[in-house]
Amino acid sequence: MYTLGIDIGSTTSKCILLQDGERIVAKSLRVGGMGTAAPGQAVQDILDNTSLQSADIARTIVTGYGRKNYSEADGEVSELTCHALGGHFIFPDPRTVIDIGGQDAKVIVLNERGQMTNFVMNDKCAAGTGRFLDVMANILQMDINDFGAYAARSANPASISSTCTVFAESEVISQLANGAGREDVIAGICESVASRVAGLARRAGVRPEVCLSGGVARNDAVRKALERSLDVEIAVSPLAQYFGAIGAALYGWRHSSK
Repeated sequence: MYTLGIDIGSTTSKCILLQDGERIVAKSLRVGGMGTAAPGQAVQDILDNTSLQSADIARTIVTGYGRKNYSEADGEVSELTCHALGGHFIFPDPRTVIDIGGQDAKVIVLNERGQMTNFVMNDKCAAGTGRFLDVMANILQMDINDFGAYAARSANPASISSTCTVFAESEVISQLANGAGREDVIAGICESVASRVAGLARRAGVRPEVCLSGGVARNDAVRKALERSLDVEIAVSPLAQYFGAIGAALYGWRHSSK
């Protein structure tokens, strides 16, 4: 049995095709979220790569920022549920899933069965999210994927103390004007994101084992800063950006198999 999970975020659309709730058959990611053609393109990528037809898929479940505006699925599920399911699918014993997405950050605490017992969410401010990093990358005229390498060379991270993205932007410009090295400014930016997310994690009651979900999981500098702040090791999977889609596909399988 094939089930399809679609995670429509604010900046990207991800799809995962599961077979019998156990094996990832195909995955796809398209830049573009709600209000773009990316979700449909990501689905078509799956069909093209597997030579399947829509009729071959038992159930399609959508999650994410744009789930309410997508009409081609059989059902929709919250991101919290899907990231919890996705984290438990990839890692055997996660107790905390930290999801840093484009527009929000979520900390989800799980029990030993992978069921959500608590969560804390920041969806009112861009600080501590991928959007914050995007804004900073634009200021620095850099590719955000280079942040990790630059931050690793920093010996004295700059202090980026503002919790507001607009004020943090002014801080970054001021730090550069005062002679701070680019690598120190980038390290300070990553530590600022980690500090905001660590605060959410403490409020939620973070418990090891901890794993990262979402696009920011690819940023080693943010992950290492989070580890230092929370004093825990944080696991990262190459599929971290697909946790929501994995959870949606798994949810579809569980309900279809019943």
